[in-house]
Amino acid sequence: MVDSQYYLPNDIGVSALHCGEAFHLLSPQEKMYAHYLSRAAWYGGLVVLLQTSPESADIFVLLQRIFRKQTPAQLEQVATAAGLSSEEYQAFLVYAAGLYANMGNYKSFGDTKFIPNLPKDKLKALVRASQAFQDQPAEMEALWDSCSCLLYSLENKQKQLGLGDKGITTYFSGNCCLEDAELTQKFLDSKKLSAYNTRLFKKDSGEKACYEVRLASAVQKVEGECESCCGSFNFEDKEFTVKRGDYGPLMEKVCSYLQQAQTYAANDNQRKMLEEYRRSFTFGSVDAHKEGSRYWIKDKGPIVESYIGFIESYRDPFGSRGEFEGFVAVVNKAMSERFARLVSSAEVLLPELPWPKEFEKDTFLKPDFTSLDVLTFAGSGIPAGINIPNYDDIRQSEGFKNVSLGNVLAVAYATQKEKLTFLEEEDKDLFIKWKGPSFEVQVGLHELLGHGSGKLFVQDDNGKFNFDQSKMMNPETGEVVSSWYRGSETWDSKFTTIASSYEECRAECVGLYLCLNKQVLSIFGHEDKDAEDVVYINWLSMVRAGLLGLEFYTPESKSWRQAHMQARFVILRVLLEAGEGLVGLKEVTGQDGKPDARITLDRSKIHTVGKNAIHRFLRKLQVFKSTADVEGGRALYDNYSTVDNGGAHDFLRLRETVLLRKEDRKMFVQANTRVSGDSVELVEYEGSAAGLIQSFTERFQDDAEQLEADLLALRKRDFLFDQTQMS
Repeated sequence: MVDSQYYLPNDIGVSALHCGEAFHLLSPQEKMYAHYLSRAAWYGGLVVLLQTSPESADIFVLLQRIFRKQTPAQLEQVATAAGLSSEEYQAFLVYAAGLYANMGNYKSFGDTKFIPNLPKDKLKALVRASQAFQDQPAEMEALWDSCSCLLYSLENKQKQLGLGDKGITTYFSGNCCLEDAELTQKFLDSKKLSAYNTRLFKKDSGEKACYEVRLASAVQKVEGECESCCGSFNFEDKEFTVKRGDYGPLMEKVCSYLQQAQTYAANDNQRKMLEEYRRSFTFGSVDAHKEGSRYWIKDKGPIVESYIGFIESYRDPFGSRGEFEGFVAVVNKAMSERFARLVSSAEVLLPELPWPKEFEKDTFLKPDFTSLDVLTFAGSGIPAGINIPNYDDIRQSEGFKNVSLGNVLAVAYATQKEKLTFLEEEDKDLFIKWKGPSFEVQVGLHELLGHGSGKLFVQDDNGKFNFDQSKMMNPETGEVVSSWYRGSETWDSKFTTIASSYEECRAECVGLYLCLNKQVLSIFGHEDKDAEDVVYINWLSMVRAGLLGLEFYTPESKSWRQAHMQARFVILRVLLEAGEGLVGLKEVTGQDGKPDARITLDRSKIHTVGKNAIHRFLRKLQVFKSTADVEGGRALYDNYSTVDNGGAHDFLRLRETVLLRKEDRKMFVQANTRVSGDSVELVEYEGSAAGLIQSFTERFQDDAEQLEADLLALRKRDFLFDQTQMS
């Protein structure tokens, strides 16, 4: 029996992400703009296959070829004739849907591998009986041979994403380890190059190691360019070569669609933004993407909102490289009004946070904060809210935008009572009633005042400080601040492997802390008893999430696989440590006779014991972040992240219980758009594995064969590089 955490169950939730109502309210020009941006996002999203695992692109092409020739309904008869039971065929459809939804064969949330929940010989029989195989037996056999071993392999290293012997990654060649990543970060800093759009390949050639840094770009060479960023360099007695052209054909498609979108842009900011994005993806320039992001911030309150590029660094094991994502969404005006009121109150709320005013940004740059209905979200998964751009220098001095994804929230967090684990019966009805509204409050605070708050102390390349370093006192030590960011150092480049989770934890704590404020609750329409219920469920939801987070911890490597869930476990630990009966966590036996657990929260102590605990912890998090104190921050965060069986709770045993009772995250089926004459049609699909598969088959039908050939060629290039290093 394969451990259930490594396959997707047949009854996994699959929901359609509805956006028809919002889309139909758009003007013809806005629909065209949304269409071409969506096309750019979908083609760019395929980059994630090459950023996830060596086999993901091959599996994607195998599935596309099968389903282009036969729909899931047509293939079912073939499956039956090939000896598959209906459960086995459904398991195949769920696996295919999972690969599409995660853009690879590792879960986007948790980074564990998933394999088909049917015997390998049955899947092979189905592949060989398919029409695609009948039409092209040699090509399909070669494709099956190239990925079938890795498709099913659960060797320890292949069970999760990671660097070196800890797991699989394609951000680095297979022979790279942590030391290589650290050395390369130093090299990139010395060249003032960002790691966001790069991958690293190491060549062991006898005497000394050579490193190849690849920039994502449509072109490989730029005529007449002074080779300031590309070329070969000696650094710390190692050879570094910086090259363009990673994901070339995909970047070319992205640029082509962005150019078509420009024709339908609503204003100059949008046109200039798209021009800079094209420059970024053509030449591999993160500076151009930053410039595009500046125009994006200036494009206030657009009807069609979007962002695209190498954005989140959660899945790079080193925490510096961005995964490609692109989204297109339509503003939900009613909900956006609440967020606008929250933005207006920000300057009153920020001083409430538990750090001295000198640790807050000099001026709060009022961002756009809108609620959006997602039309397209391409990448490995869909979040509930976003605060971008992730460039610290822009966020600190020029601003950012927040978005809450309304139609995602509506579907993702709808819960059935019988599936609610680890809560007391009397909490369940209240939890179901207020989980959505409380999460809306938490997302708003987390994105706007969590990620949007706090100052970084910086000394620039000219020696100029953005704070008075002779007088600035550290509130934790009572002494003058003795560390800060220098030159091109950033939060990600300093705090590397813990940066993502630590920052999510800080933002979650801000949400917990400020949701206690009556003014905040009133903005979201919650008063009196309802407001208190929202607070209670928000805090209860957080400590329950901390317990659920144990699913995303790997004891063998003592590592966390998901930034947000690690953050929530840390908060659970902080609130348990606060004592005085605030949080209760006990192991029990369930009605089915198997191990279970119960988590409780004393609502009368949230405003006292709970608030004080978060106050103390949040101040520490901010001080370490502001002062670039990696050592102090890491010691604090690693301590609370520890999962062991010492102390009052056996977290390793509780992890087994959590795994026993886990519910898999839902998958979303997204619509397609297509141009018909002068208008754009929205094509929606049913919320099922078959619907999800159909949406992907139709998404890339214009140039399917060329696209599949490009993906296989890109994949082969990486494979050949790794093979030469291993031979």
